Amino acid sequence: MFTPSSPSPARTSARPSVTFADVTLVRDDGTVTLTDVTGSFGPGRTGLVGANGSGKSTLLRLAAGLLTPTSGSVVVAGDVAYLPQHVTLDAAATVADLLGVGATLAALRAIESGDVAERHFEVVGDDWDVEARAADALHSLGLGADDLGRPVATLSGGETMLVAVAGLRLRRAAVTLLDEPTNNLDRAARAALRELVRTWPGALVVVSHDTALLDEMDETAELYASRLSVHGLPYTSWRAQLETEQHAAAQAARTAEQQVKVERRQRIEAETKLARRARQGRTMALNAKAAPIVLNAWASKAEATAGRHRRAMDDKVASARAAAQAAAARVRDDESVHLELGDPDVPRGRRIAELPGSSGDAASTIVVQGPERVALVGANGVGKTTLLELLVHGTPGGDDARELPIDASRVRLLTDRVGYLPQRSWHLDDDASALELVGAAAPSVPTRDLRNRLARLLLRGDTVHRPVRTLSGGERFRVALARLLLADPPPQLLVLDEPTNDLDLTTVDQLVAALAAYRGALLVVSHDDAFLARLALDRMLELDRTGDLREVEPSP
Repeated sequence: MFTPSSPSPARTSARPSVTFADVTLVRDDGTVTLTDVTGSFGPGRTGLVGANGSGKSTLLRLAAGLLTPTSGSVVVAGDVAYLPQHVTLDAAATVADLLGVGATLAALRAIESGDVAERHFEVVGDDWDVEARAADALHSLGLGADDLGRPVATLSGGETMLVAVAGLRLRRAAVTLLDEPTNNLDRAARAALRELVRTWPGALVVVSHDTALLDEMDETAELYASRLSVHGLPYTSWRAQLETEQHAAAQAARTAEQQVKVERRQRIEAETKLARRARQGRTMALNAKAAPIVLNAWASKAEATAGRHRRAMDDKVASARAAAQAAAARVRDDESVHLELGDPDVPRGRRIAELPGSSGDAASTIVVQGPERVALVGANGVGKTTLLELLVHGTPGGDDARELPIDASRVRLLTDRVGYLPQRSWHLDDDASALELVGAAAPSVPTRDLRNRLARLLLRGDTVHRPVRTLSGGERFRVALARLLLADPPPQLLVLDEPTNDLDLTTVDQLVAALAAYRGALLVVSHDDAFLARLALDRMLELDRTGDLREVEPSP
C-alpha cells in the first residue's frame, strides 16, 4: 500500500519523509526483492547506500508510487518528485520541458498574447514568477533564460542530468528522490549538483556511490540484508563509526569464542574430578562398616551433587556459546577480494604507450611507462573514450565516436598485452559463463586453478557456471575484471573507462583492492575523485575540448 499524505514543511518538522512498514516485494516471476523492510527516512537530506542488488532503487520506486508492495505499507509525507537512474527524453523536448515548466510557460505566453481562456490560468495557478525562477535555476548551471526553448538533444549528458535535477528542485515537492544522479557526470557537473542539494527546499533522498555527494547529506540510510537502518551522520563519518563498531564487534566475538573454549575445558576438568570422586566413593563404600541403607544414602547424595555440578557447568558452556553466537551475529560477513596475480613483467621505465601532447606542439609526446598509474580526466564530451579506443583498437569505433583534433598516428600502443575494460560490461557474451569467459583469456590455466582464482574475486560455486546475463551488476563487473586480471599471460597495461559507474561502494572497495595487487601499468578514466585518490596515482593527464592533452596536478 502506498500512501502520500498532505504536504508539510520538511525542514521544520521531525516528521519522517518516507516510512516503510514490513514491506515485502515479490516480482511476477517469484523473485523476492525485499523482505519485511521497516524504517523511515528523515525530513532532511538522506543518502541511501547498500550493495548492488540490495533493493535501493526498488525502495525509491516504492516511495514514488511506481511499485506497489506485495505486503506492508509505504507512507510519504506529501507529494513526491522522482528522478530515475536513466532519464528517458522526448526527442522534441525543450529545456523548459526538462525543467518541468514547459506547459506553464506556454500558458503564460498565451495569456500575454491576449488569450484569456480559463484553462491557461488553471495551468499557471500561482506560478506567475515561474520564468524568473527557471532562469535563476539555469543560471546556476551556466545556462540562461534564452536556453528555455533549446532542444534537450543539444545538451550534453551532464547538462541534461543537471537540468533535470534543477527542475525537481524548482518544483519544490515535499519529498524528492534521486537515483544515482552523478553517473557519467564530470567534475564540474558533480560540483554543480552538490551545490544544488546543499539548499534543497524539501526532504531529499539520494541513492549514490559518490562519497562527496553523500557527505552533503544530513544522514545516511543503509539497506543491508533487507534491513533499513538510518544514522544521523553523513557518509564518511558514518562509515568511520561503522568500522569502529565492526572492529569492536570482531574483538568481542573473538573474546566470546575464547570464553567458550575456557568453559568447555573447565567442563572437562570438572567431569574428570567428578569421575575421580566417584571412584573414591565406591572404594570407601566397599571398605565402610555402615549399614546398606546408609551407604545407599551416601551414594544418592553424591550422585545428586554431581548432577547439580554438571548442570551448572553445562549452563555455563551454553551461556558462553550463546554469547559467542550473539557477538558473531554483530560482525558483518562482507568479504573482500584477494588476488595473487602473475607478474606482468613491466620493468620500471619500460615504454608502454605514447600519446600526443599539446596540439600546438607537434614534438610533444606523453609517454606512459611501466608500472605507472595514470589517470585521464576531462569534461564530458571532450573525447576521453575516443582516445582510449584509438589507443587500444587503433580506431575511434562505436556509435558515439567523435573526431579528435589530434594526430591519430601519434597514439601508439607499445605492447600487445593490454586489457581494456569499457564503461559498461555489454562486451561480455551474455550466454557464456564466468568460467568460460575467463578460461578463454587464460587457456593454459587448469580449470581448478581458475575456479580458485575466481573464488578470490567472490565468484564461487554455481555462480561460475551460470550465464552472465543472470548475474547481478556487481558479479558481472567482477567477471569482466577477472578476464583482465587473471589473463595468462598477464596484461602489461590495464585501460579502464569509468570503472566505478553503477558500482556500489563495497564493489568499489573490491576494485581498489584488486588494482592494488596489480603490478603492471594502469591508465584509468574516471570522474570519481575519491576513487582516483585511492589508487596512489603517479600522474594525471587532462584532455580539453581543443584536443590538448597535458599533465595536471591531481585533485586533493
